[in-house]
Parts: sequence; structure tokens; C-alpha cells
Amino acid sequence: MEMNHVLVVEDDKEIREGVKIYLKSQGYEVYEAADGIEGLKVLEKEEIHLAIVDIMMPRLDGIRMTMKLREKYDFPVIMLSAKSEEVDKVMGLNIGADDYVTKPFTPMELMARVNSQLRRYRKFMEQLAPRENIHVIGGLEINEDTVEVSVDGEPVRLTPIEYKILLLLAKNPGRVFSSEEIYERVWQEKAINTDTIMVHVRNIREKIELDPKNPKYLKVVWGVGYKIEKQG
Repeated sequence: MEMNHVLVVEDDKEIREGVKIYLKSQGYEVYEAADGIEGLKVLEKEEIHLAIVDIMMPRLDGIRMTMKLREKYDFPVIMLSAKSEEVDKVMGLNIGADDYVTKPFTPMELMARVNSQLRRYRKFMEQLAPRENIHVIGGLEINEDTVEVSVDGEPVRLTPIEYKILLLLAKNPGRVFSSEEIYERVWQEKAINTDTIMVHVRNIREKIELDPKNPKYLKVVWGVGYKIEKQG
């Protein structure tokens, strides 16, 4: 599993060192900074997955540092605040912090917040990542890994041949395939009689189209072949 990098920005050396020790004991790579200016410099050089930022710091405080980092980064920020800094705490959340911990805090409390925020961030990044084996055209979704098809979230049951034809077209939205080309790609043999293609296409339409006579997805290009329409 990839090691997560955590930046600790805190002017109190004792607190900073304590947080660093606990994070390292949990397997995190830790970077340190004594104020917001130092913290921003670390961000320029290192890949950071989460920042723990104290609100009250010299030179550049945690509020202003968070505002600056939010111009470029979307990783979680946990703010450290004293009880007397309630207004700053609210402001921190408003300008882009994800959570806050009030001093004094226990290491277990801080670690729970760190782990929770990193889990959420990982999920968020996974959702953004391109899914190579899932093809989405409007409300039509084909998952090659699970061999499942759905339309607007509702599962669609296709025969193996229907699935192969639909997958071929869906992987090339907008491209027109002749009956001969579909036959040769799906059956892996020279096309002799392609009449079955028309029947399979009709069956697929009945299953994926709301109105098969006025299809949204699987269209006929008369005299040429079939295609899956690109969706805006």
C-alpha cells in the first residue's frame, strides 16, 4: 500500500514533534513546518495527501495558509485550534478546511480524524480516476469486469452475443460498423450470412431503449450499418 504523506504545520515545536511521532508510528511519512510560509514551501517540493495546520502562527497563520493552498490543492486539511479561537475555527471551515481538532487533544483523537479524512479523500480520488473497463454513454453503462449492462441504473439482461455486439459499438461511440464487420469481430470468422445481426440489434434495442422505434442509443445508418450514438 502506498504511504500517505502528511504535512504538520505548527509553531509549537513540542506539539509538532509529538504529532510527528504518532503519525510515524501509524506508518505515515511526515513533513514539518513552523509556520504557513514554510508550509507552502514544502507543498511546492513534496506530494502531500493531508495537512494538519495550526490556526495561530507567526508570519503566515493557518487561515491564510489554507486559503493559499486551496488555490492549487484539494487534499484534506485538519486545523488545530485553541478553545478561544472558536471564530477562527468556523472561518477555517468556511475557507476550505475539512475538520478541526481543539487543543489540548489526545493522539488517538487526532489519528482518528486523520484516518477518516484520508479514507474520504481516497474514495474521492478513486471516483475521479478514469475507469477503463466501464463504458458510459448517457444512461447506458457497460462494465467489462462484471459483464453487466444497465440503463439509468436498471440492470439489463443480454445474451452473450448481444453483449458482445453492444460492447463493440459502445467502445466506439459514433463509429458506424457494417453488418459484415460486426459479424467478423463478434464471431471471429468470415461473414457469410449477416441476417442474424439485424435480429440481434432488434433484440438489444428492445432491452436498452425506452422507445425501440425511436432509439436513443443504438441507431441504424441505412445502407451502411449500426452505431451507438454519442451522448452529450
